[in-house]
Order: sequence, then structure tokens, then C-alpha cells
Amino acid sequence: MTDPNALPLLEALHSTPARRYLSTEPVGDDVIRAILDAAIRGPSAGNGQFWTWIVVRDPETKKQIADWYREGWERHYGSRREQILGAPEGGPMSKKSFLAADHLANHLEEAPVWIFPVLLGAAKSTNPRLGSSIYGAVQHLILAARAHGLGATLTTLHIGHEAEVRTLLGLPGDALTMALIPIGHPSRGRWSEPKRRPLEEVVHFEKFKTS
Repeated sequence: MTDPNALPLLEALHSTPARRYLSTEPVGDDVIRAILDAAIRGPSAGNGQFWTWIVVRDPETKKQIADWYREGWERHYGSRREQILGAPEGGPMSKKSFLAADHLANHLEEAPVWIFPVLLGAAKSTNPRLGSSIYGAVQHLILAARAHGLGATLTTLHIGHEAEVRTLLGLPGDALTMALIPIGHPSRGRWSEPKRRPLEEVVHFEKFKTS
């Protein structure tokens, strides 16, 4: 059993990549409650907490949404499979990332638990920074899952059927799902520091510099 209190914060921050290979091993309600209790301690605009969190385990609900998700995957990425896998390394999506995301799309409903972070009253918003009201809390959730030895990833490819998803989840018409987060025990890979471009390439002091 993983001791969630034993994981140092900075180690978690440096070793929590998206985990897309998830097993079907059940995850207890007590663990999900602990993860969500950590999530709601995250930042909220004006401390308004205009959110709700939908936990989904029902196989039929997951199957329907997974089918919609796969439509989105095929439209945006799956239809370009040969192009992406045949491209030289260093492109916008690595082969490894594509294969992991492809696996998730085709096995999404097998993840034992899904969590939808939802913003209430947000469906008609045109604010491009709306996610700032909940994505900090979402990262709390993902880090809390990591502390319990669980993998998670933030996905959004269901949003082509946002209205249908809202209906299926019983959400009010003015609510907006901000992500779909599958959670489960990792079935492949390990907790490791993901490769990133060096700080010198992405950080600028005072002003953006082109050279």
C-alpha cells in the first residue's frame, strides 16, 4: 500500500507525467474522496468555488462517453496516424506520446474511475482564461492521485459532444465540463521525470527575446 504522506512535494512535481496506460484494478471510494478533498483545496477565483466534481464509475455512462471521445480522437489525431508515426522525432507529438494517447482512446472506459471537473454557470462564457478558476485544483487532484500511487491525465476530446455529456451526467445547462480525468493504477511505465526543453529555451527575464 502506498503511503500518500511519504511522497515529498518536489519529488511529486518532478515525477507526475500524464499516465495513459491504466489497469482495471478497482480504486476504493475512500481513496477517491481523499483525492477530491485535496483537489478542492486548490485555488479558485475569488474563492468562489463555482465548481462541482462528477465521479463516474457506471460502465454504460463510460461506454457512451468513450465512444464520443474516440470520435474526437479520430478527428484530431487518429486520422493522421501514419503521418504522425512517420514524422521525424522533434515534431509536435512524439511517437511515444501518440501511441500512449491512442491506447487511452481505445481503452478509456476500462479506467476504473473518471472524474469530471465542472464549472457552474460557465457554458456561455467567452473568457479564454476561464480555466484559471479550476485547473489549479485539477493539478491538486492529479498530484494527490500520484501520492496514492494512481495515474491520471487531463483529457478534453469529449467536448465535441459537450451538450450530450452534460445531459448524460445530469448537469445544468449552464455548466461546462472542463476536463475528463481517467484515474487508475498504472499498468505500464514508471514514475519518472518527463523530458522537457531546458529552461534556457523557454524562460525569459523581463522581456521575450528571440535570440
